[in-house]
Amino acid sequence: MRRPAAFLNRTKVSLAVISSLLVVAGARGALAQAPAPAAPAAGQTPGRGGRGPIPVDPRVQIRMHHFAETNEDIPYALFVSSKVDPRKKAPLIVTLHGLGGTHTTMMRPVALDLAEANGDIMVAPMGYNPRGWYGIPRGVRRGGPPANPAPATIPPALNGANDPPNVRELSEKETLEVIDLVRKEFKIDDDRTYLMGHSMGGAGTYYLAVKYPKQWAAIAVLAPAAFSLDPNSLAKIPKMPVMVVHGDMDTAVPVSLSRNWVEAMTSLKIPHQYIEVPGGDHGSVITSHQAEVFAFFAKHKR
Repeated sequence: MRRPAAFLNRTKVSLAVISSLLVVAGARGALAQAPAPAAPAAGQTPGRGGRGPIPVDPRVQIRMHHFAETNEDIPYALFVSSKVDPRKKAPLIVTLHGLGGTHTTMMRPVALDLAEANGDIMVAPMGYNPRGWYGIPRGVRRGGPPANPAPATIPPALNGANDPPNVRELSEKETLEVIDLVRKEFKIDDDRTYLMGHSMGGAGTYYLAVKYPKQWAAIAVLAPAAFSLDPNSLAKIPKMPVMVVHGDMDTAVPVSLSRNWVEAMTSLKIPHQYIEVPGGDHGSVITSHQAEVFAFFAKHKR
């Protein structure tokens, strides 16, 4: 049946409003992903307010674990290379998603292909929910765009209005719990365990690397939203290799933020590699230099 013109006009306006809200959220550090549906359709994965690539690559195992801290079952994503020999220790890569993402966000085909070729195990925790920040304490912003708009104006996956007050602590605990689960199930090479993350996950990578330095052989951060962290905190991990990838056209997390961190690394004589991507935006760096990231990890052992 033909719809009245007034109905079509109202529909166009509604879509425009929704689109503008998502753009605003993206400019504040979110990955451009819509909130998860109430009931996932075939080929989709359950999320806690955000989604990763749909459909998920069939090589990825979607698992659930019981998080006793909140009495919830929370998903995580796992990839195990066919080259992994259960009798031998395997490298482990832990990958952390950005604001609004989920356990599937970082499980892109290019990363899976590289992990397969290198014989890696790769795990992607939820970090309790899409907004947990992996334990980073709330603090004073050290640069970048203004603070996020009021929670009422942004999608539920991003506003955190109903999050528990200790959501950041829960995020850190849940992330570490997932890593422990993988360590118990597989023979993991402690000297070849790596941490990487994008945006919020990049900031979480900095934070967890400094807090738990003995767990990682090297780290990689992609457009890290480390607004509330101090670059000089890296003085606590002076020998840990760090790779930074950031696009010079990033409007969510200014490239100047990573430049400041790289300057601190240089001053502290921390081994590092910095790739500034000409024309790169906030989301494109998730996949644009994965080959370099995996090669960087392969060069370093603890």
